Amino acid sequence: MNFIIWIVIGGILGWLASLVMKTDAQQGVLLNVVVGIVGALLGGWLLSPLFGAGTINTDDFSVLSLGVSFLGAVILLAIVNLVFRGRVR
Repeated sequence: MNFIIWIVIGGILGWLASLVMKTDAQQGVLLNVVVGIVGALLGGWLLSPLFGAGTINTDDFSVLSLGVSFLGAVILLAIVNLVFRGRVR
């Protein structure tokens, strides 16, 4: 059951990050889930030590962990935009 919640929350976070970065029209549901989960991994690696919170990948569903996962997804989309488009939107 945790795995299903992890995918749903990852999809929502990926979708919200794509809205912030204005890449929502180019992404589908599957890519939103991937961005949310990989962004949470990136956020756990970069931002968790700064904020002292886990991410959705560590089964920590607090408000702070959702914020760290969301920021990780936004950072991931910024890196992808920079690499493939040469600029961050």
